[in-house]
Amino acid sequence: MDGTPTLVIQAQPTAPRPAESRPSAPAQPSLRILPIHQAKFLAGARFDFRIEANHVSARPTVWEVTVAGKLLEAFFGTPGKITNTAETSQEQTLRDVAFTEPGTYTVSAKVVAGDTTLTKTVTYEVVTARPTARQAKNVILFIGDGMSLPIRTAARIVSRGLTEGKYNTMLEMDDMDAYAAVTTSGMESIATDSANSASAYATGHKSVVNAMGVYPDNTPDPTDDPRVESIVELVKRTRNMAVGLVTTTEIQDATPAAMFAHTRRRAEYLAIMDQYLNPPQMADVIMGGGSASLLPQSTPGSRRKDNRDLFKDFEAKGYTIATTRAELAATGSPDKLLGLFHLGNMNVYLDKAVFKKAAVLKQFTDQPMLWEMTEKALGLLEKNPNGFFLMVEGGLIDKQAHPLDWQRTVWDTIELDKAVGVAKKWAAAHGQNTLIIVVADHAHSMSITGTYWEGDGKKGREAVRVYSEAQFPDYRDTEGDGFPDKVDVSRPLAIHWANHPDYYASYKVFDEPVEPTVKEGEKWVANKQRASDGELQPGNLPASVNNEVHTVEDVPLTASGPGAEQFHKTLDNTEVFFAIVNALGLDARQGKSPFVAER
Repeated sequence: MDGTPTLVIQAQPTAPRPAESRPSAPAQPSLRILPIHQAKFLAGARFDFRIEANHVSARPTVWEVTVAGKLLEAFFGTPGKITNTAETSQEQTLRDVAFTEPGTYTVSAKVVAGDTTLTKTVTYEVVTARPTARQAKNVILFIGDGMSLPIRTAARIVSRGLTEGKYNTMLEMDDMDAYAAVTTSGMESIATDSANSASAYATGHKSVVNAMGVYPDNTPDPTDDPRVESIVELVKRTRNMAVGLVTTTEIQDATPAAMFAHTRRRAEYLAIMDQYLNPPQMADVIMGGGSASLLPQSTPGSRRKDNRDLFKDFEAKGYTIATTRAELAATGSPDKLLGLFHLGNMNVYLDKAVFKKAAVLKQFTDQPMLWEMTEKALGLLEKNPNGFFLMVEGGLIDKQAHPLDWQRTVWDTIELDKAVGVAKKWAAAHGQNTLIIVVADHAHSMSITGTYWEGDGKKGREAVRVYSEAQFPDYRDTEGDGFPDKVDVSRPLAIHWANHPDYYASYKVFDEPVEPTVKEGEKWVANKQRASDGELQPGNLPASVNNEVHTVEDVPLTASGPGAEQFHKTLDNTEVFFAIVNALGLDARQGKSPFVAER
């Protein structure tokens, strides 16, 4: 035998085995099938299929692979490519395939490598869209990054206030037709990150921390992992819908990128920008921060390693460019818009609108608010007669929870809520054919204990008021804009965190962002800049961790519009994707594959 593997039909075992995660050293021989066991597919949605024989002592000489009892190549109509990533591994990969009919599919594999025989079986569920009673023409997906239930509650307290225990009014995101709880875990860990969790919303598939739009393979290249089709690719190729991506983070960051990009490593910002410019999934409206990844390296602040100017690339593709709030207002009604308002992440609401410190804003003193970007996006996307998909992210909610800055977290939640209000008003004026979803991608450990009051001379933990002593905070919104007139009131909320490093808690607002820790040797220690009238909070995380981390709790989802009735119980995060598909009645068997131009 010349060492070339042969493909033969194998009888299928009756009992499926659970999917395996990436093996850890010292690793034993293993067989992995991607997509993983119990993956759910939309019929016609494109994906890459891969089988890996890892850590084997010899090159495999026999591959036995079947799908629903048929030879792999015969089932998908295309041969698999055999590769050897390492001397101790061999893989078979089929790019750009699909299940065309609904049903349950069993994949069985057997690999013989020297004296080692490996077997594995996985099962898949394939579904078609189940059209809802009323069909949506448009979908607006709001993602409050890390916006767990206590954060939403705190935003309601601060923004709307209570009178004798009853909220004066509800948030826009509260006043919706449907409510559900969403689980957030990934395929390899109960605790997830924003890339993996947003990818579940965008594709209907689980992945791993730092990955989006892919299943992780055994190669070091983060861009060649097996891909799964995203919602942006689907609505573009099947219906030629318009697409908008709006965020307060860098546009290359995990949540906006997960809507379309395919990479094992979320930090590959430059590669993600190349995918932004790839025609099959190109968004029509893109707004946020992140111009550092577009500017040539000769420009101060650029992170590029070449002199390519991606602003010119976007202009060549017909995009109008805006870099300030004033420029955004002056753009008129272009068909395509790229608005980038900061080199990195945009500034949070408190720094943009309240404190306005030059040292914090630097040269970016004219940034739009999230609700303004949302209103602009809707005005442009509505021109497409085929409808649109718009994702709007309050991304800095998460980025302020990590350093334990609850005020910046909550005020950015209110900023997001005002954007939800803009969308609801727009939907009401445009035929009520728009599904609006508001959800978080994962949780944070923030909790509301009561209030903090120094009026009787107590300070620090002794001034934390609980039960009847808590009374009510004294935020007031006399202007009626949804934001309190003052941030630093006499009786603010008392906020505590379930996980954190050593840090100083002062229960006061900082007029500029302050990190909770600083590096000393190999450890992170409490930052003494927070020490003025603050108390040391001994950490409960390893000393190698410098801030608060994501937690595993379910997150709330609210929705209104056609298809909202699907959200009424506890759902896996991947089911949000299928609910969007159902509301739109998408048929993924239509249109050209999005992967063709890329491969």
